[in-house]
Amino acid sequence: MEPIVSAPMANAARGVTRVLILADAPVLRRGLVSMVNETAGMQSVGTPGELRRALTLVETARPDAVVVELGSGRAATLNACRDLRRRYPRVTIVALGTSEDPAVVNEALAAGVRGYLMISTSPTLLGWAILAARAGRTVVDPQIRRVEPSAVPAAKPLTPEVPLTRRESDVLDELLQGQSNRQIGRNLFISEDTVKSHVKAILRKLGARDRAHAVSLVLSSRTPAACTCGTHALAPAEA
Repeated sequence: MEPIVSAPMANAARGVTRVLILADAPVLRRGLVSMVNETAGMQSVGTPGELRRALTLVETARPDAVVVELGSGRAATLNACRDLRRRYPRVTIVALGTSEDPAVVNEALAAGVRGYLMISTSPTLLGWAILAARAGRTVVDPQIRRVEPSAVPAAKPLTPEVPLTRRESDVLDELLQGQSNRQIGRNLFISEDTVKSHVKAILRKLGARDRAHAVSLVLSSRTPAACTCGTHALAPAEA
């Protein structure tokens, strides 16, 4: 099967994360493409069906991140990850696996993978994992309870110079659940305009570019081994 490649994006919109999908099963590839394209700020740029086509497609599609399936051919896939990491060090690799064995996770991290998620992951977790990994974090699925500490760098605690107020903390908790401004207002019994004011204050205090960046910063700092994300869909970007 010929790989699916999008047209070159010389004038790509600023801020769009380009993601290449490397998976064996056509059904899984199509599902991952949908998950990526339905995530705000992300776009699928290719789905090579064979490992030997992957590096060629990375050269032509110029992705920011590669999502790889670690299935039955794990050894060959990890060799491809090592080669990819060596030739394109700026490309972030996130793996989807079926094993919760810490040894398998550590093997993937040693091969240059920056994120390891279970293959049953949600679109929200996949999107946040890609963002966190691109920001330099090591992300491990929260379902995996025990990972060798030597393989995962400790996350730096997130300590804003100006502490969040109690209400801002409440709003941040809602943001972590992917709630919109309107829903946050309903949940906290405050107006939508008040929510927007709190969100702006939170972004300023955390030094975050936007809501997704703030969520990524908080989630990836809460535990040294895992980015513990919820299962709610990520709300569209709002002020």
